[in-house]
Amino acid sequence: MRSLVLPLIVVAVTSVSAHEGHDHDHAQVVEDAPKPVESLTHSFTPTKIKAPFLEQFTDDWASRWTPSDATKKTPVGGETYSYVGQWSVEESSVFPVIDGDMGLVAKSKAAHHAISAPFAKPIDFSDKPLVIQYEVKYQKGGNCGGGYLKLLEDGFQTSGKEFSDKTPWVVMFGPDLTCPGAKLHFIFRHKNPLTGEFEEKHHKPAHMPAIGKTTKLYTLIVNPDQTFIEKVDDKEVAKGSLLKDFEPSVNPEKEIDDPKDSKPSDWVDDAKIEDPSATKPEDWDEDAPYQIPDEDAVKPEDWLDDEPDMVADPDAIKPEEWDDEEDGDWVAPSVKNPACEKVSGCGEWKRPNKANPDYKGKWYAPMIDNPAYKGEWAPRKIANPDYFEDNTPVQSLKKIGGVGIELWTMTEDILFDNIYVGHSVEDASALAKESFHVKEEAELRKEAGMKPSGEDDEDDETPDRSFKDAPVAFIRKAVFSFIELAKIDPVLAVKTKPETAAALAVGIVTLFGMLGTLLGLVGASQAPVTKSTKKTEAPSKDEKKDATNGSEKKAVPIAPIAPAGEYVESTPAPAASSSTTKKRK
Repeated sequence: MRSLVLPLIVVAVTSVSAHEGHDHDHAQVVEDAPKPVESLTHSFTPTKIKAPFLEQFTDDWASRWTPSDATKKTPVGGETYSYVGQWSVEESSVFPVIDGDMGLVAKSKAAHHAISAPFAKPIDFSDKPLVIQYEVKYQKGGNCGGGYLKLLEDGFQTSGKEFSDKTPWVVMFGPDLTCPGAKLHFIFRHKNPLTGEFEEKHHKPAHMPAIGKTTKLYTLIVNPDQTFIEKVDDKEVAKGSLLKDFEPSVNPEKEIDDPKDSKPSDWVDDAKIEDPSATKPEDWDEDAPYQIPDEDAVKPEDWLDDEPDMVADPDAIKPEEWDDEEDGDWVAPSVKNPACEKVSGCGEWKRPNKANPDYKGKWYAPMIDNPAYKGEWAPRKIANPDYFEDNTPVQSLKKIGGVGIELWTMTEDILFDNIYVGHSVEDASALAKESFHVKEEAELRKEAGMKPSGEDDEDDETPDRSFKDAPVAFIRKAVFSFIELAKIDPVLAVKTKPETAAALAVGIVTLFGMLGTLLGLVGASQAPVTKSTKKTEAPSKDEKKDATNGSEKKAVPIAPIAPAGEYVESTPAPAASSSTTKKRK
């Protein structure tokens, strides 16, 4: 049934509405975005800091950045643009602080975006720190959207229009709203020296940043000694080693389990066994009941032995349509005896039960150490044929030829700004003081001033909005995000959010199962009603004619009809009405 339900969900979801924001053929750059009409206390001044790459999206930004025109195959064999998301360079539309401060904005909701910029010279960080720093602002709040950068391999510089998810990259860094939840990605692609194949290495556990509608600053420092530092808002949130804190590990295990080894048939891995010398004590009574009557209990003085617990409802009235001959004698329904409500009880008094002090239950022999125990079995180790040792993975990484933003997002107006890629931690910190720290406090004040006291923004995706803290909001966000994504690409929705898809499928199957059970119960409770009568049915004219003419026509069998007040064994008795009870003669 699940195989039927899930396609129905996908079809239903995709037919809800056509996706907004896909009314354009391919990625575009919106040139004239409206400026926010608000008096600002700061004015933008280009930085004097120099770096191998530093982008503040000044007037000449378009000469450096190229929106992707990459295509993909359609189901019918044609081609279509892979990245239809629009880009715009504009001032912040939410909590603006610096007049004239422009940023690159991913404008389209529920769309793939891709844009890239080559470096003037490839960046080699084998003997210098690699410093990546930039600002991201989810102006419409967090709702399933990437905000990370890809540092692209040297050699891509002439293929900006073909930039896609297939373009080789060296380092990926930045936030990702996974709906629900958020994580800070730090991933690098390491080349296996034996096979020549690349494998992604993910920092684990990933930091979970708080993401709202204000500007966030993300910084990554990768040192030549294989160490790294991650910062959020200029504060350290993680540090470690490329050799120890990534999954899968850079270097494989020297030894692996021998796949040909198997556990011997006589191997004993039960650490404990029942004591064979133990015997059940003579006074152990396995049949003793768990509870016994309390002999110390005393019947309450106000107990009414002669009063029934239930009595006929004195207010019940025989229905006008009731036919004693057809339906039997009418009996009023029973109700709780009102005389019993003011006393301890009515009817026969019985002693309450109490725990039996002699109860011991079933006897089991005690467990002892197994003298034949050999320990937990494990296959023998053999040398790993795929083992290699690379203790300098930073030096093994390729040079960086450019930066790219390639992402899928369910929220629009994600703003990127002040991108720094270089070698100086001090310069990156100085740039943060010129830009981020100017905005940070002012934006937080503006945000606080717009919210009523104690109000939370339900669109903000923060790590403390967990299922435990806000289960309804957590589930609602997960389901709505899945539905929005399924409207555009059902397959992608299932692949990227398998837990939500599985939960929805199980929920639908359970719902249908409950409905089926309910309908079955309703159908079963509607027993066939046999109208009883004392009259004998006279033969029809046609039957008389057949009998007179000596016809050999076979008589049609007639279901047995019960006289009034009797049951026919093959016919279940109709259920009693909630307001009346039938009494059979």
